[in-house]
Amino acid sequence: MTSPELVPLLPVQGRILDAQLHLLDRQVLDHDGVPVTTVDDLELSGPALGEEIPQGTPAPVLDALLTGPVLGTRIFGGRPPSSRLIRIHWKDVADVGVVVRLGVGGEGLDASWVERWVRDKIIARIPGGRHDPR
Repeated sequence: MTSPELVPLLPVQGRILDAQLHLLDRQVLDHDGVPVTTVDDLELSGPALGEEIPQGTPAPVLDALLTGPVLGTRIFGGRPPSSRLIRIHWKDVADVGVVVRLGVGGEGLDASWVERWVRDKIIARIPGGRHDPR
């Protein structure tokens, strides 16, 4: 039995992440530790996936974390239109661990608009909903 020739590994800059293990379905916290959203998908740039990649071509690069209304598509199948997905640029990510921590505040991100709307339109109308409990 002959063994195939081993290809030497190229030096890698940065950290190697397994998308499914380290990123997908992880909670995203802003720089103050406030929950913002969860990671539903990833936006990559580089060679098209599913095609044969010629040797020497650089690996795909992560551009953004995607979040949005994906519950229906997880239940019934399909994919939401890309215009409905909210992008959190990778440059805003400060740390990847048990949760994904951002280096920016969550209030300015489009990803938390649902929580802000619920807070302002529903919770604020409940008696005592405009202040922290004592």
